Amino acid sequence: MSEVVRMKLVEAVGSQNVVMETEAIAKLSKDYYWYSPVLEKELSKKQADYVIIPESVESLKKALQVAVDEKLPVTVRGAGTGNYGQAIPMTGGVVVDLSKLNKVLEVGEGFTRVQAGMRMRDLEKQIEATNQELTIYPSTFVKATIGGFVSGGSGGVGSVTWGNLWDDNVLEAKVLTMEEEVREIVVLKEELLDYIHSYGTTGIITEITIPIKPKNRWTQELISFDDLKDALQFTRSIAEGTEWRKRLVTVVEAPIPTFFRPLKKIMKEVAKTNHLVLIEIAEEDRKKMIELAEKSGGCIVHSVEAERYRKGIGISDFTWNHTTLWALKNDKSWTYLQNFFSLEDIHNQIDNIKNRYGDEVLIHVEWLRDRGKLVPAGLPLIKFQSYERLYEIIDFFNEIGATVNDPHTYLLGAGGWNLQLESIAKKKRDNDPYALLNQEKLPVYELVKERL
Repeated sequence: MSEVVRMKLVEAVGSQNVVMETEAIAKLSKDYYWYSPVLEKELSKKQADYVIIPESVESLKKALQVAVDEKLPVTVRGAGTGNYGQAIPMTGGVVVDLSKLNKVLEVGEGFTRVQAGMRMRDLEKQIEATNQELTIYPSTFVKATIGGFVSGGSGGVGSVTWGNLWDDNVLEAKVLTMEEEVREIVVLKEELLDYIHSYGTTGIITEITIPIKPKNRWTQELISFDDLKDALQFTRSIAEGTEWRKRLVTVVEAPIPTFFRPLKKIMKEVAKTNHLVLIEIAEEDRKKMIELAEKSGGCIVHSVEAERYRKGIGISDFTWNHTTLWALKNDKSWTYLQNFFSLEDIHNQIDNIKNRYGDEVLIHVEWLRDRGKLVPAGLPLIKFQSYERLYEIIDFFNEIGATVNDPHTYLLGAGGWNLQLESIAKKKRDNDPYALLNQEKLPVYELVKERL
C-alpha cells in the first residue's frame, strides 16, 4: 500500500470515504463466494489494498482517474451478495463500494432511473408510491443493489413472467470508462449486453434505467405434494399459462423444506417426505390456482394474504439461492449447482439423477423465461464430498442434457451462460485499455469455448 496513492484517493473522495480499518477492508473485499467450497478455498485470502465509498459520481470519476494514472486494479462492489466472487479483488488494488450512490433520480410511467448503489427493496418501496413495482429482482433484494444485480446477476423473482436481465429488463445505463482520460458514456439497446452480467469488466455502471410495471396485489402459497412429478406438472401449468399473473413458481424436493427454520411451525404440517411448491400469484387468481393445486394432488400448507405481503419473512426468502443458504445453515457440507432442465424431458432427467445419486442431490426448480422461452431452471443442492465428485456430478448433468452453469468458478462465461464473450472482450479493450477492471475475471475466449 502506498501512502501517496492513499492521499490521492482521499483528495478525490474525501477522507471520510476512504476505509482505513484493516477488518473493514477485509470485509469489503468479500462476497458470498463461500456458497461454493471450491471458491472458498481459492478466494478466501484475496483482499484489496484500498477501499473507497464515493458519495458522488464526480468524486468517483476523480478516484478512477487516480487508478488509471497509477495503474491500480479496480473492482466494483454493490452489496457483496454475489455467489461467484464477482466482487472479490484478485490482484489487490482498489475496491469501489457504490453503496452511497443510492438515489432514485426519476420515476415515470413504466420506468425508473436510479443510481447503481440503490438497494432494490428500498427502490420498490419508493416506486410503490406510484402504484408500480419491479419486474425482476434477486432473493437477496433486501440487501442487493441494482448495479450489483445488473452487473453480476441474471434473474430472480419475477423471471417466470418477465425473463432475465437481458430480456429488456435494462433500458439504459450510464457507465464510466477506464481510458487514459476517464469519461462517461450512455449505453442503450443491444449495446447493454456488453455490460449486463459482465462483472464490471467493461466499465463502471453508475446509473441504470429499468422498466417497472403496474403494481399487483400478491398472495403467497406453500403447497405440499406427495409426488415430485405432480408438483412439477402443476407448477408447469402455472408457469406456462398466460392466464395466470405470477411472480414466483418454485419446487423443492423433500427434505429441503425441513431446512427452512423460520417456517418450523408451518413445516410441522408437512411430512419429511413431502415436496414443497412456493408460489406468488395475483390475488384474483388465487382461488382458481388452489383448485388446480388440489386437483393435481397438492395440499395447501400456508397462505399469506395480500395485506401481509412484505410484512415479515416472505415465501421468496426460501427460493432461488436463499434455498441454498438455508441448507448451509442446516449443514455446511451442502453446496449447489445451476442448470437448465429440458422442458420436455425434465421428469426423465430427474429420474436419472435420483437413480444415480439419491439424496446426495436434492432437486430445486425455479420456473423462468429466458429469451422468451419457458425454462425449468435448476438450483439443485449437492452434498459436497470432493472436487472430483462434484465435477463428476456436473459431467453427468451435462451428459443427460440438464446443462450446468457452473457456479464454482469466478471466470466470466466459464459457468456456462450463453454470453457474448468476444464482444465483451472487445468492449473491455475499448473501455479499459490497461486491463484494470476486475482483473482475472474475464478469461481467454478460446479457453471458455473449450470448457463449454
